[in-house]
Amino acid sequence: MDHVNLCIVGAGVVGIAAAEAFSRHEGANASIVLLEQNERFGQQTSSRNSEVIHAGLYYPPGSLKASLCREGNALLYAFCSRYGIAHRRLGKFILAQAGEEDSLLALEKNAMANAVNNLSWTSAASLHKQEPLLRAAAALFSPDTGIVDSHGLMDTLLQHARQRAVAYAAGTRVTRVTPLTHGFEVHTTNTGDGQAYRFQCERLVLAAGLQASALAAVVEGFPKALIPDIRLLKGNYFRLAGAAPFRHLIYPLPEAKRHGLGIHATLDLQGNVRFGPDVEEVLQLDYRVDPMRRERFAVAIRSYYPGLEVTRLLPDYAGIRPRLRTADDSAADFQILDSSHHGLPGLVALFGIESPGLTASLALAHRLVELSRLQR
Repeated sequence: MDHVNLCIVGAGVVGIAAAEAFSRHEGANASIVLLEQNERFGQQTSSRNSEVIHAGLYYPPGSLKASLCREGNALLYAFCSRYGIAHRRLGKFILAQAGEEDSLLALEKNAMANAVNNLSWTSAASLHKQEPLLRAAAALFSPDTGIVDSHGLMDTLLQHARQRAVAYAAGTRVTRVTPLTHGFEVHTTNTGDGQAYRFQCERLVLAAGLQASALAAVVEGFPKALIPDIRLLKGNYFRLAGAAPFRHLIYPLPEAKRHGLGIHATLDLQGNVRFGPDVEEVLQLDYRVDPMRRERFAVAIRSYYPGLEVTRLLPDYAGIRPRLRTADDSAADFQILDSSHHGLPGLVALFGIESPGLTASLALAHRLVELSRLQR
């Protein structure tokens, strides 16, 4: 039976970043395999989002989301600059309408608690000079928010990992994992021809995104009580036909309980504007965008962009993120469970890696390397 040092399951941006980080830290002699059930890497959450590099404003101080987003922001900009990955540090305005100024102040205080200390207040008059088509009573400007080519990022990370002899196997579904005295036996099926294959690994990282809980359920001995209930939250996007009305990213205040960040305006690397995402709980993966949602989008957008012509709003794409279910319906933190939680030495499982997962991906990869060192 084949044997490898490390198996990583899930080739989204976090899994690929982990493969690159482990290959860099452990050297060319380490045998690492990266498995992906889809035909191509990053087909789900990693490629169906706003491609925003977040600065870390929104997340509860002390949370994994807060610390990993802030660390990942700096790592991501540096990596993209070093390897020529398309990105732009556009900056973001977070808007407050009349009567919402206290909420904007609370957001600034939360950001400062997360060591984001470079936000600046913008008056309505100053905002009008910079973005004349916007309406707001006040705004916060975040200079470290930007956009990135997520596919280019994943492609570059995967190329680096494969150059260091990481074996990448797409179209491979894990069907069962059996703990051994030292390591694990991993059972897989080829999604194309159905051929079964099994191998042994010393360490195992589960980074399966939307399938994280289903994957943990096929690991023998993984405590069922630790497998979280994952909600599928769909975010729809509409693009704006014609010339872009803004030069920055434009966000309203976040929704209650951080349910979502509100229907915001982002620019892609070609300068086109898209609005979204909204929040829609679904029971299965369905990436179709219902054109009937346009009027709902228009109402939200006109609260800060009153000149919107609704006929310019066209259905674009949708993404689905894995939100861990909480008692009060608020957004949960990332979960990183190692042997101190589940009792299986050498196994690390990730759950609820939604936004800011793209921004935090390189920091998450570093955290996984450190956890793995502690468990060896």
